Amino acid sequence: MGTLAALSFRGKRSKLLPGKALFFLSNLCILGGMEKTLRKGVDCIGITTSFMCHDGHGNILLNKRSKNCRDEHGRWDIGGGSVEFGATIEETLRKEIKEEYCTDVLDFEFLGYRDVFREQNGQLTHWLSMDFKVLVDRSKVRNGEPRKFDELQWFKLKDFPEPMHSQFPKFLEQYGARLGL
Repeated sequence: MGTLAALSFRGKRSKLLPGKALFFLSNLCILGGMEKTLRKGVDCIGITTSFMCHDGHGNILLNKRSKNCRDEHGRWDIGGGSVEFGATIEETLRKEIKEEYCTDVLDFEFLGYRDVFREQNGQLTHWLSMDFKVLVDRSKVRNGEPRKFDELQWFKLKDFPEPMHSQFPKFLEQYGARLGL
């Protein structure tokens, strides 16, 4: 029988692994004395919030991804952002909307979650997306990330532009009835 090593996460012990010592320090993994920086969505499942902002009058806010985004340049998308260690899902939702759109959340509805499997630059990724419908004050919306977004624009529910982000049709398919589609 091999030796057992405890899985340690910031000093918290959780699971025993045969023969290997595995420690996580933030996103640094130390396995058997070797260090590796973990990449969200690649080396471990990434957790993100995805949000469809609306004004309460049937208009949906979308952003057009710039060449500075990780992928899907020039495509229209809803907002989103990864959850950082120590932050709650709701804190992340509010922070990302403030950063991206310079406005506060007036109200939100948790729609559900999606397992998002994609390929990015030849690498398979896995993200768990916590999906929301969010009411914002249209008059306060601004582009808080002009390096990331070429533009922001409001669209009617059934009048979305092309090209869309590859995950947007899946979002609409899963939640369309709850969004009024």
